[in-house]
Amino acid sequence: MSKTVTVGISDLSIVRAPDILVTYALGSCVGICLYDKIVKVAGLAHIMLPSSQVSSEETLNRMKYADTAIVDLVKRMSIFGAQQGRITAKIAGGAQMFAANSAIYNIGQRNINAVVEILQGLAIPIIARDTGKNYGRTVYFHANTGEVQVKSAAEGIKTI
Repeated sequence: MSKTVTVGISDLSIVRAPDILVTYALGSCVGICLYDKIVKVAGLAHIMLPSSQVSSEETLNRMKYADTAIVDLVKRMSIFGAQQGRITAKIAGGAQMFAANSAIYNIGQRNINAVVEILQGLAIPIIARDTGKNYGRTVYFHANTGEVQVKSAAEGIKTI
């Protein structure tokens, strides 16, 4: 019997098949779903911001930022037997939730760009995505199959 593990905002978690990861309230945040299909290990990070370099936090929450959370997620997945060379990615979120006149205020797109760049740097291919636009999403990530269900009020349910 599978269990469902909730990943909060600025959080990450790893499960093995047959468990399911879920994260809610992906607005401008991005959910990064990493999967090694050989060992059926799934990892999900829910990041809020693109880079920890601009943080003024005294104690850095590494799970809050794309540049640190993705690296940590890959490391933790390796403890479960995943190998970086086999990992693939699916991403969702990065919406522009509010009208903005400047790209600097479009944190959703900045998050998407950072996630893509970091995954490229780690040679982890993005095999599916549901990103951008102007609506929130909930993500269910199935470790048994690697399927990601993206649910939204605007678009219903899609599997990526």
